[in-house]
Amino acid sequence: MKIILLIFSLFFSFSFAEAQNTNITLNSNLSLNCKFEKVIIKNLEHNFVSFTKNQIQRKDINKLIIESKTPDILIVKNLSSFFNKIELEVKILNKDIFLIQAFDKERNYSESAVYTRKTGELIHEITSNRKLEKQEKDISFYKCRSTY
Repeated sequence: MKIILLIFSLFFSFSFAEAQNTNITLNSNLSLNCKFEKVIIKNLEHNFVSFTKNQIQRKDINKLIIESKTPDILIVKNLSSFFNKIELEVKILNKDIFLIQAFDKERNYSESAVYTRKTGELIHEITSNRKLEKQEKDISFYKCRSTY
């Protein structure tokens, strides 16, 4: 539970980030299959309500690709259509964790992801209406395993 709170606080703090950050400390190529476990939703109907895979339908992520090359290249493929077509703004990768974040042109929509290698946990956060007081969040949790 502490890890989830720590990661959630990282997402929250990065949602206010406006600068480009790059910290790539190693070269890595990962190919992962990720099974959906639960989602936390905050919108007009739900205020950070959690739903399990038995309560809500979500697709698993097949063939999530993470490629990194020092000093500043981090490519993520197949996490979402948004990540596939936009340049990442926040990129942090070390031997244990990777964190990425991207924004649309108007900076009203963002997606973030944190993957922890030791546990295989992936958290994917989508924030819409960032400029409004009532932002909407969709935070999905996955369990991943390497396909290599």
